[in-house]
Amino acid sequence: MDGKDKMKKQLVRSRSDRMIGGVCGGLADYFGIDVALVRLAFVLGELLTAGAGGVLVYVVLWALMPEASLVQQS
Repeated sequence: MDGKDKMKKQLVRSRSDRMIGGVCGGLADYFGIDVALVRLAFVLGELLTAGAGGVLVYVVLWALMPEASLVQQS
């Protein structure tokens, strides 16, 4: 199996598995885990940092992560 056969994983915001901006869905897809675990991690981060950590990280990722194209979601 050569390099051409391997699919390059790209961290993108999900267009199909989203509640707000698709960040959690994109992270879950990239790491191959359930999206509920990623959302739970953001909620826990929010609670443990007294309301600033989870939102700040989410907004930064939302700004930095490109949105997945329709071709990638098919």
